[in-house]
Amino acid sequence: MQFLTDAGTVLAAYLFGSIPFGLLVVKATNGKDIRTVESGRTGGTNAFRAAGFRAGLFTAILDILKAAVTVWLAQAITGNVWVHVLAPIAAVLGHNHSIFLPERGPVGRLRLRGGAGGAAALGGTFGLWPPAVLIMLPLGILIWWGIGFASVTTLSVGLMTMIIFAVRAALGLAPWEYVLYGLLAELLMLWALRPNIKRLFAGTERRHGLPVKLQKLREKRKQAKSPGGKRINPEIFTE
Repeated sequence: MQFLTDAGTVLAAYLFGSIPFGLLVVKATNGKDIRTVESGRTGGTNAFRAAGFRAGLFTAILDILKAAVTVWLAQAITGNVWVHVLAPIAAVLGHNHSIFLPERGPVGRLRLRGGAGGAAALGGTFGLWPPAVLIMLPLGILIWWGIGFASVTTLSVGLMTMIIFAVRAALGLAPWEYVLYGLLAELLMLWALRPNIKRLFAGTERRHGLPVKLQKLREKRKQAKSPGGKRINPEIFTE
C-alpha cells in the first residue's frame, strides 16, 4: 500500500511539473505560441524572448514553485527520503517533456515538448532546502552575466545543487540522497540542452551579458580610430 502511495506521489509530481506555465503566460500576455518563438521551449528564458521581462520572470517563478510544491507534497505524504528526491526529479522531467505538449517530430516520431529544466531544478532544490536559493540565485546571475550563456547558467543549477548538498551531507545536515537529486537533475538538463551544447562547441551559441558588452566596446574602439591609429570621436565611449 505504501508503495502505491509513493508511486502515486511521484506520478502526481510529474503531472504537476508538466504544466507549461510559459505557454500559458505568453499566450495570456500577447497571444503568441511560445513553441514558435526562438528555441521553442516553454521556460522563462524563451518566455522573456516571446513576451518580455515580466512574462519571463513570472514564468520562472511559477516553474520554480511547481517543483518546490512537489517536494513539500511528498514530505507531507511520506517520510521516505527517496520519494522526496524523486518527486522533484519527476517534476523536472515533466517540465522538460510535458504530457500536455505532445507533437510529431521532423521524422514523424511522437515527442513531448517542454523546457530545459533550470527553473524547475532550482525549485526542487528550494523545496529540499529553501536557503539554497540565497546562494544559487546570486551565483546564477553572476554566471549568466559573466560567462554570457543561458545554457551554461542552466547547467550550473545541478552542479551547485550537488555541491551544496554534498557539503551539508558531509556535515550531517542533510541526507546524501539529496546529492543524487542534483546529479539526476543535471543529467536531465544535459539531455534537454544537447543542441545548445553542440552550439557551444561550435562557437555559435547565443551570448548575453558582460562578454557582449566587452565585444561592443572593442568594436566601438576600432570604429573610433582612424586608419592611422588616431581616435576621431572619443565621446563614443560614453553611454
